[in-house]
Amino acid sequence: MSQAPVKPAAIAFSKPSYDQREAEAVRAALAVQTSGDGPAGRRVEARLSAMLAGRRVLLTTSGTHALELALLALGVGPGQEVVCPSFTFVSSANAVLRVGARPVFADIEDRTLGLDPADVERRLTPRTAAMIPVDYAGVAPDMEALGDLARHRGLRVVEDAAQGIAACWRDRPLGTLGDAGCLSFHETKNVSCGEGGALVLQDGALAARAEIAREKGTNRSAFLRGQVDKYTWVAEGSSYVLSDVLAAILEVQLDKLPAIQARRAHVVARYRQGLGDWSRRRGVRLPPQLAERTPNHHIFYLLYPEGRLRDEALARLRAGGVMATFHYVPLHSSPHGRTLGAGELALPVTDRVAARLLRLPLHAELDDWQVDRVIEAVQETT
Repeated sequence: MSQAPVKPAAIAFSKPSYDQREAEAVRAALAVQTSGDGPAGRRVEARLSAMLAGRRVLLTTSGTHALELALLALGVGPGQEVVCPSFTFVSSANAVLRVGARPVFADIEDRTLGLDPADVERRLTPRTAAMIPVDYAGVAPDMEALGDLARHRGLRVVEDAAQGIAACWRDRPLGTLGDAGCLSFHETKNVSCGEGGALVLQDGALAARAEIAREKGTNRSAFLRGQVDKYTWVAEGSSYVLSDVLAAILEVQLDKLPAIQARRAHVVARYRQGLGDWSRRRGVRLPPQLAERTPNHHIFYLLYPEGRLRDEALARLRAGGVMATFHYVPLHSSPHGRTLGAGELALPVTDRVAARLLRLPLHAELDDWQVDRVIEAVQETT
């Protein structure tokens, strides 16, 4: 009796690069300290600071919490508005709501898929306190125009660099382009500890406020440094400190960062070579290679000329074992966005991109055979 052919294993959309080194680091941390702000966490904060132009870095339990902590430290609150893109993860808007402010959604520009400065300006009111530009796919939006607008209108800038580790704009690391920068180390990111994030700050007074808010509103960190003889409740805060067990995983991941980045760059180069001619024939746009921006190869997307073609390609890829995916449902048209009164907004670039964008598998664990299989599957979809 003949055997049925073996179906190839599905190609994962995202996969963290973990091995025995992370397991050993966890065991070591369990023997020293499991709570936050321990030796592993402090080493990671120092390493990230060195990568991020000497900024103060505070590890957090997630990128979401880094955004909340930034807004808390900046004093953004009830009666104020914060402009953010509709084409972003829900954390950008949820953080605004958590401090009692109102998110205002703006359109993105077609070139970077980040905030459109002209549309941001149209959304400003006397209540606007800040903006949250998002570094989509590790690519900075037009930070020159957004920065000029912020300075002219007296706005604070919280950079959502959740996807931005190891990428740059004008040789400046992403996460250092605003009053505060927020990183994520979720398992889908280039380096990961499962769940984790970091707040990046330059201003010392702002960092001191954030440190207190991160430690449940206490001056516990000052106590641990021997600066006060006891710690107590001194301001509003919450519990944003990352466990040292997770920090130990992240420390190993930072050791691997050069190899991870090199592999991701190799995968992207292979995608560009294999899909370049196909994309031009089909009118499908690949991620642009933009001046003044050093990529981190966090996302490789295809932007189809029609939403119907994107949907058909996505269905066929997944049926064939290639775990491609779409991206955000625009926040202004989401169920909760509509309850906030944003459902009737005209954000044409956001709506067009959201309907036509497809993300391909991209991670350091992809081998060349899998990458070639993805390329062949994409070429067969249209």
